[in-house]
Amino acid sequence: MKVKYFIFLILLAACSGERQSGPNSAPVATEMGLSRTLPPPVEEVATNDDVDDKRNIMVVLVCSNDKLMVNGEMTDVKKLKDRAKEFIANPSNKENLPVKESVDIPLLGTQLITSKHIIYLNNEQGTSYQSFLDVQNELLAAYSELRNELSVQMFSGRMFEELTADEQDAVMQCYPQKISEEVPKVY
Repeated sequence: MKVKYFIFLILLAACSGERQSGPNSAPVATEMGLSRTLPPPVEEVATNDDVDDKRNIMVVLVCSNDKLMVNGEMTDVKKLKDRAKEFIANPSNKENLPVKESVDIPLLGTQLITSKHIIYLNNEQGTSYQSFLDVQNELLAAYSELRNELSVQMFSGRMFEELTADEQDAVMQCYPQKISEEVPKVY
């Protein structure tokens, strides 16, 4: 079942102690959220003992000073989309990126996909809402571009949004959105 939800500034404000007093206080209007479809529940919990598990994970951390770290390396937010696309698709089948599996997908045939990849997103307390949105937008843009590229390639030049529901489902099986957001930590 697809569940739509909005991410509001109030979540960050509540975690960073900026929340105004009163149970109904909200420092931001409701139209400032991101609409997203939640991914299906993870069926198996990954273990750190398996090398494949480590290569299937990308950790994105937005620091309290709005600096961005990807897998422990400082990164410019402008480079995040391309790094995420390479991680999600692993086009060169690199050994340090997610494992590719051969999967038969209706309407697309047999495809090599990274079905076990996951992007863990964590925001430290004090992260600005704008940085939070910028990082979210880059990650969502990575999935959107990959889906559009595959759609154009497989469905006579049509973009993802122009596809039928069945065609969109097939493309989303190749590039399922797997972003796990962790609650901001207090250090």
